Amino acid sequence: MQDRIAAQLAFLTEADRLKSVLRGTTLCDGSRPENAGEHSWHIALYAMVMAEHANRPVDINRVIRMLLIHDLVEIDAGDNPIHGDHDPAEMEAVEQAAAARIFGLLPADQARDFRALWDEFEAAETDDAIFAKSIDRVQPVIANLETDGGSWPAYNVTAAQLQSRVGDKVMRGAPAIWAALRTRIDQWFHTG
Repeated sequence: MQDRIAAQLAFLTEADRLKSVLRGTTLCDGSRPENAGEHSWHIALYAMVMAEHANRPVDINRVIRMLLIHDLVEIDAGDNPIHGDHDPAEMEAVEQAAAARIFGLLPADQARDFRALWDEFEAAETDDAIFAKSIDRVQPVIANLETDGGSWPAYNVTAAQLQSRVGDKVMRGAPAIWAALRTRIDQWFHTG
């Protein structure tokens, strides 16, 4: 029992490092970059509030669990903004290694369960994972809209890029949410 608790505490202490990973997105008030721990909490809250808008029925408890662990790999891999310049294949390899290391801190049964949940999120093939991925993508859009484009100008984001990199993913799991944001998005790109 002591070994199990020690392993769980080691994992939780390591997870605390996620609070030090700064993201490309700022807080909605524009005061500072959000950290990955704040992002994970916020999108879990988004999922709770917006679950009724999922394209298909979802198990909200599983969705929240995915969202709480999905960015733990950023402890090793850092934040790689969707509009940033990085090699996706290289990033996937780094994240896979990070998942093995970080989830490997847990007792074997929890390590398997957490890793399977993370893999499911990454694959985005189940209804739960598709909705979770949609919520993960939509939260930075809202922060950018609240901060007059936020990081979009810095990354030279076009309306077409936003649609292909973000909108298409949101549409898979939460089309009503994307439809509700379209007017604001179109207005920003038209006047921004």
